[in-house]
Amino acid sequence: MDALLSLLTGPWTTYLLWILRQNGPLRFGELKRQLQGISSRVLTLRLRMLEEAGVIYRNHRPTIPPEVSYGLTERGEELGNVLDELEVIARRWGLVSETAPPDKVGSESRDSTPIRYLGKINGE
Repeated sequence: MDALLSLLTGPWTTYLLWILRQNGPLRFGELKRQLQGISSRVLTLRLRMLEEAGVIYRNHRPTIPPEVSYGLTERGEELGNVLDELEVIARRWGLVSETAPPDKVGSESRDSTPIRYLGKINGE
């Protein structure tokens, strides 16, 4: 269990997985827009780490320009209930904004309200 938690607790990792769970496969640029504040370098590192662990897949189409998208593998989908429950707890604890503008990514989104961390853990 410790190895799994170590994989999931890196900066941006659970939020990245949650974004993919909510929206389905996304291209790099759209992921970067969804994860406001993440650098391209950190996003690339997180995607590579999760791909190596078999949690996400990378789909490369050799077009001009190349089209690369990322999505959850079966292993990543197994985390779905855990991610959903963490969202419920975060909302109950008041750690997310319910007033953020609706998410405009994909019509298959499970929830149209994006999560925004409000920094309220331990009185922050």
